[in-house]
Amino acid sequence: MRYATELIPDAADRRVAEYAHLGDPLWLRAHGLFIAEGRLVVERLVAAGRFRIRSLLVTPAASDALADRLPAPPCPVYLAPRPVLESLTGFSFHQGCLALAERGAGLPASALAAGRRLLAIEGVGNPDNVGGLFRVAAAFGLDGVLIDAATGDPLYRKAIRTSMGAAVRLPFARTAAFVEALAALRTSVTIVALTPRSPAVPLREYQRMREVDDGVLLLVGAEGPGLSDEALRVADVRVSIPLAPGVDSLNVVVAAGIAMAALSPE
Repeated sequence: MRYATELIPDAADRRVAEYAHLGDPLWLRAHGLFIAEGRLVVERLVAAGRFRIRSLLVTPAASDALADRLPAPPCPVYLAPRPVLESLTGFSFHQGCLALAERGAGLPASALAAGRRLLAIEGVGNPDNVGGLFRVAAAFGLDGVLIDAATGDPLYRKAIRTSMGAAVRLPFARTAAFVEALAALRTSVTIVALTPRSPAVPLREYQRMREVDDGVLLLVGAEGPGLSDEALRVADVRVSIPLAPGVDSLNVVVAAGIAMAALSPE
């Protein structure tokens, strides 16, 4: 399907002025915006329909590639030669495709209460890890993600890209009252804290003893400091992944993926 485009002849065009803040995530957040990058991610952003999209900015090559894959976007589509796009943003883009979208009000933690399989993230700042956690959560069919105030922004461009668009599809709620939100969700799901700290039940052992129909919330923390004492206290059970001698830890995304697979319905 072909969609109409508007030509952007130079980087000073006011219609695309906000894209100049691509490398300034603080400015974007302050203005209630985010930018998604890459053809696949932009396709998924449009298809998800969760966020209001202000515009797309594409090169001619990207526009041709998306013509038969992207439904008519509910926003202007600006067409810019690659040198114009890169002059505007200050970045080189192989895929030549960006979307500017509005964050909206954000979901309250209570919006996740209907979910039967959830992920909660505490203190994970690295955007690659945040994006990776959303990607594995989507891969294992989780219903939503709860994040604390210290966790990195899922709508940061790099996190969205690493998540392969899962961050714009999967419902999430950010809250400063993280422990209180966990306690409220505990009425409908079992909170399983993934931690190497003793005492903890080996994951395989817990897998054998749990009821597979039970709702579950997997709670993960940053590598190094791990989960806070407050978060661990609200958990129903602590589980660990036994490692070979001499190996002290796993990347949080790898560990979460192993746990999600183990806790998935048969």
